[in-house]
Amino acid sequence: MSKSSHLGSSPGQQIRELPGAFPITPGEYEPPPVISSQLSLSQAVHQRKAEYTVPRKVKIKVGTWNVAALHGTELDLGAWFVDGKGISESLSILSFDDKGGPANAESVEDVAHQEARRSKKKPTIPFDDHGALPAGDEIGLYALGLQEIVDISSPTEALRPYNDPHPGRKWKHAVEKALPSGYTLVAEQQLIGLYLVVYAASAISPIVSSVSTTSVRTGLMGYMGNKGAVIARIVLGETTRIVFINCHLCAGAEKGNLERRNWDASQVQKQTKFSPVDLGGLTEETNEGLGDEDFAFWFGDLNYRLEGIPGEDVRRLLLLHTKDEYTQANASKRKIDAELALHDRVSLHSPTEDDSSSHTSSHTHDSSLTKNTAASPLSSGTLDPSSDPTSLQTTLTSLLSHDQLHQQMRQRKAFHDGWREGPIDFLPTYKYDAGSVGMFDSSEKKRGPSWCDRILFRTRRDKQEHDQKIHAEEAAKKRDNEMKAHGIDDPAINEEEVLFDYDPTTDGMEDEYDADTNQDDPAMVTTKAGFEDKIHLECYTSHQRVLSSDHKPLDALFTLSYEAVDPELKAKVHQEVARELDRAENERRPAVTVIVDPHQEDNTFPPDHESVNFGNVQYASKKTRNVTIANTGRVPATLGFTDRIIASDQGAGVTPTWLHIHLDRAPDKERPADEPHDVYTLEPGDAANVELTIQVDEVDLVRALNDAKTQLEDVLVLRVHNGRDHFLPVHATWLQSSFGRSIGNLIRIPEGGVRGSQQNDEGGPKDSDRAGVKWSAPRELFRLTEAVEDLVERAAAEWGMTLGDQSPPWEDSRWPFIVDRDETKEMQGLRERVREALDNDDAVTHAFPKETHNIQRVEAVAETLLAFLTSIEGGVVTENLWTEVETSMVELESSQTHLPAEDEKVRVLDVLVTSPAHSTSFTFVTSMLAKVILEISSASADPEAKGSIRRRLEESYGGIFADALIKAPWPTGARERKRALARRIRMMEMFIGSRAETERDIV
Repeated sequence: MSKSSHLGSSPGQQIRELPGAFPITPGEYEPPPVISSQLSLSQAVHQRKAEYTVPRKVKIKVGTWNVAALHGTELDLGAWFVDGKGISESLSILSFDDKGGPANAESVEDVAHQEARRSKKKPTIPFDDHGALPAGDEIGLYALGLQEIVDISSPTEALRPYNDPHPGRKWKHAVEKALPSGYTLVAEQQLIGLYLVVYAASAISPIVSSVSTTSVRTGLMGYMGNKGAVIARIVLGETTRIVFINCHLCAGAEKGNLERRNWDASQVQKQTKFSPVDLGGLTEETNEGLGDEDFAFWFGDLNYRLEGIPGEDVRRLLLLHTKDEYTQANASKRKIDAELALHDRVSLHSPTEDDSSSHTSSHTHDSSLTKNTAASPLSSGTLDPSSDPTSLQTTLTSLLSHDQLHQQMRQRKAFHDGWREGPIDFLPTYKYDAGSVGMFDSSEKKRGPSWCDRILFRTRRDKQEHDQKIHAEEAAKKRDNEMKAHGIDDPAINEEEVLFDYDPTTDGMEDEYDADTNQDDPAMVTTKAGFEDKIHLECYTSHQRVLSSDHKPLDALFTLSYEAVDPELKAKVHQEVARELDRAENERRPAVTVIVDPHQEDNTFPPDHESVNFGNVQYASKKTRNVTIANTGRVPATLGFTDRIIASDQGAGVTPTWLHIHLDRAPDKERPADEPHDVYTLEPGDAANVELTIQVDEVDLVRALNDAKTQLEDVLVLRVHNGRDHFLPVHATWLQSSFGRSIGNLIRIPEGGVRGSQQNDEGGPKDSDRAGVKWSAPRELFRLTEAVEDLVERAAAEWGMTLGDQSPPWEDSRWPFIVDRDETKEMQGLRERVREALDNDDAVTHAFPKETHNIQRVEAVAETLLAFLTSIEGGVVTENLWTEVETSMVELESSQTHLPAEDEKVRVLDVLVTSPAHSTSFTFVTSMLAKVILEISSASADPEAKGSIRRRLEESYGGIFADALIKAPWPTGARERKRALARRIRMMEMFIGSRAETERDIV
């Protein structure tokens, strides 16, 4: 892999995708959802952060350069910013101990030769310059801010509504080419001509996270991007928040320009917003702005000028120092000599075009300094530079008292809220002739030199101390106003306060520059995350011997001591916290144990206590199983069965339709708002018994089970509120049933019944399978009708012999076909025996215990017969058959033709015989009914009552069996429905009645 591709790679998931040249403006960011207020795992781990952090140090190099949109500037970038080259030892006050000092200076190419070979196609850095600052892989973080990478004086660029990312690529490539291998781009942002990049060493990039970049426009109309700032926020080691601000403020030397610079800076402060910080999975709830970080670096072309001193005087003072850089005559040397000679002939007080707005009083104040300095040649005597009036340090100190930035900071108009700057021991960075080391602007404007390019920094402690000071002042002012409001305003006291408030060591020195006040304070800084960090400014200097721009590049080197997260230690703490939280959570959460009581029919061994097995289940039979739910936790448990997780073909609800649940207690009077079903509260140590009952009596379900289209399997969900859900599997084995089948299917069942053919997965032949017909009518129907005839005869005889003095059961004209009688377990058991005999092709009359009375037997068989007929798919008289029969009956009604009963029966039979199995089945039933009617009426002791009993039974049975045998839709109108019912009953009475003719009117 090439160095370039390696440098451009991402540092992993910890660093989000870089926004590149397109800035994120305030308001575009959508904050993530607010995290839970409960103590989360991430929060708990974060509270123990001191246990998994280790002390680390990193060197941070911050560089800034206004490249003035000049070609070839990118060729010098890597040399001065990465390699620390281009520093003039004689024009800066810098310690070179780390790099060998004078030995390096003597070998460097002289200024004259350097300027002579200057070319836009080659670097301008002097030959044999090995660098004077820590460089290369000694630096952990490189932060570079460039200004004017495009020509912002061009209306096309200044008014461009979007950023062109192409210019930034050239600069990024230049940096990456100079960096050692292993460095990764962690932040990048561009705004028209402003460009910011941050690179991290291989040991640092993995611990960089929560990268957020944005930009603020303050240019034309306060909105355009020709002026403003690009900003990046990173978090180092999950502990330390660092912000880099690269800006270009309003230019110009007028008072209005100064005020606009202050306004630009205030807008950057107000509008900067970052995305929330993610500290190892713990995302903060709010966005951050400037002031929320732990360490901030504000750099760029701030454009603050020198005020109150003529630009000509500044140029002359500085040229007296830069002229000695030239040991040979060249263009710059000649320009410097010419300008100094001109000053000797012209009054020093003549204002230049650029400084026409300077204050005349300040001009007069500084004239003596100018004359004294000019009168004596610069000396390298043995005096301390700070005491030598001809030294560079003295010159710089005298000029810096006129620096607008320091004045605005003192006046609290800009950068007064904790911002600091290292000592300025280097020449002004603006404005030079491009290609010159020491010749300031030689154009007609002859702009006065200024320290336009600056690097400021601030710690969280600096910001807090400023805020506390402001708060204290406001409180004092409030107290003073309150005292005045109460009339406490003693002149004597005020005079005394004024007298003792005077400090002769400081009063009257507001405009003096004191480098000591700007020294960085290595005191501990308590970060937002609660760690103790330190930062130390190692050096702050310009690179005077970089010639490709009219600005000199500037950089500062810091050493940051901070606490960083150790991944292995954090993982260990994470595991401990997770275990502690689990244990605490389990103790606070309700816990229940679900035990399935074993049953003798459960064929699993050892018994399965985690699922309910009903064993073999047959049609309409009930089976129960019991489950115990015990509260084994330390707190009350509110629980209940809730809606199941269902497939598309399953019905919704707590249970399937074939299962019912009953608990041994009443439900709670109140239940959670989100729970629609009953809940029950168990105290610790308490237990509840749950009875589960299975019964398959829905005909549609029976048919699906017979055809193996579904199974008796499901999973119940026991919800424990604020606890974990329990899932209870339920299953049973379906025994094939003769109920719910069609006549065409039933006549194909071989001897042995449906149980004998259960090995067939489909449960027996289908109607569509015409082969294999075994019987003319279902054997089950034959057995049932035969048993009813036989048992009615026995029951009537038994009643006459043993219970003749009591009212017979057939006084109810529906007997024995009563389906709504009071249900008893004994009757349920008898009907189950009948169904079992049918399914196994056994004689129905042999299914009962010997002690069972014939009355009970016949009732069980009769009720089973009705259920069997009702369940037949398509019915005994199908819809098509009934339609033909009813049509024939309607024709007779319409023609008012009265046929003999036998003729009407023939017309009906002519229709039924088109389906022989259905016709034979109908004959079985009607013949059985006729015999039952005859048997019951004959059992009456009163011969005269036999006729009325017979007619009553015919009418009753006709209504009961018309509904059971005929499966056809009913008309919608009440009148037509009544007529249809009468026709169905009439058809039944044709075959079970005793009269030769039926003269029933159809209402």
